[in-house]
Amino acid sequence: MSRLFQNAKFFTTVNHLKDLPDTPAEIAFVGRSNAGKSSAINTLCNHVRLAYVSKTPGRTQHINFFELASGAFLADLPGYGYAQVPEAVRAHWITLLGQYLQTRRQLIGLLLIMDARHPLKPADGQMLDFFAPTGKPVHILLSKADKLSKNEQIKTLSAVKQSLRARGQNATVQLFSSLKKQGIDEVEHTVSAWFAANEV
Repeated sequence: MSRLFQNAKFFTTVNHLKDLPDTPAEIAFVGRSNAGKSSAINTLCNHVRLAYVSKTPGRTQHINFFELASGAFLADLPGYGYAQVPEAVRAHWITLLGQYLQTRRQLIGLLLIMDARHPLKPADGQMLDFFAPTGKPVHILLSKADKLSKNEQIKTLSAVKQSLRARGQNATVQLFSSLKKQGIDEVEHTVSAWFAANEV
């Protein structure tokens, strides 16, 4: 059971950069709509409805902040790549997301959620390229890994690692399943190291 994320509490929701909270340090969760991001947050925090799991992809259009027991924070970013939202809303939120990712000083790393059955879609590649100039680490969770056989899991993990090497990305990757509680310790180990390196 995860300890780092254990007693996470909802802190605030933000729709404009000027409203971002003054945190010591934070990590952000991001992923294509329907990749399993909300489920991953809920599983890591051992909380059924901390992050809202929507039947309609693209419902999270704000940045939601959660405070960890350590005093550090996690940010739940809007899903990208698909959403039935008006163009003006989409444009606002692409700007919000983009500026947050590239300019947020307190952001120390990105947890990028991808569906293990459909990893590294073009939108994921764009997200990696977009974040790369910050030089900050990215850890990829291949979610819904329980939907693959053991053999498929090994192949997928290897293929994604190879693609990342070819792209020259500062990213690590692991298998994850909210349903089977697979991969929790590995996420915790990675994120704890990020916070330790930033003295949080």
